[in-house]
Amino acid sequence: VLDFGSQYTQLIARRIRESKVYCEIRPFNLTLEEVQELKPEGIILSGGPASVYQENAPKVDEALFRLPAPFLGICYGMGVVNLAFGGEAGRADRREYGPADLIIDNNGDLFHGFSANELARVWMSHGDKMTAFPKGWSVLAHSANSPIAAFADPTRRFFGVQFHPEVAHTPRGREILDNFVFRVCHCRPDW
Repeated sequence: VLDFGSQYTQLIARRIRESKVYCEIRPFNLTLEEVQELKPEGIILSGGPASVYQENAPKVDEALFRLPAPFLGICYGMGVVNLAFGGEAGRADRREYGPADLIIDNNGDLFHGFSANELARVWMSHGDKMTAFPKGWSVLAHSANSPIAAFADPTRRFFGVQFHPEVAHTPRGREILDNFVFRVCHCRPDW
């Protein structure tokens, strides 16, 4: 888990460890070489208090995206992934903090076990909004305030979610994280 200063970063790692998969939290600005030494089977970019569209907003070394590992960006991390591949972000119409109804557009690997058009309760905590996603990517889910609440480039195994699957206020969040860890990253629950 690369940490951008989210209040929930420790919780992301805890959820993964509860699924018996080893993970570490490292700062977002780890060098490519330092990340390669870890030999990650998957990389999660945490949320954070900054806005991705601001000047000098924290970013990862874009060379990281050339690693063979899958990526999951959560909230701010989704914005980092989106901008790195040519998407766009801006200020949300209104800051969103609290429960929201997510509508699943494409269940695929990340939302395996969910039905298309299913409503899923999630926890939002953001002031940014993805206004355009990278060419070739697809929207997996949306909400009333976030037209791009989850997206993917499944061929490269890159995903982003605007909401927080790690918190208890996202009742099926554990399923989403497990889908990333097991279905996408092919980790084994042996830790």
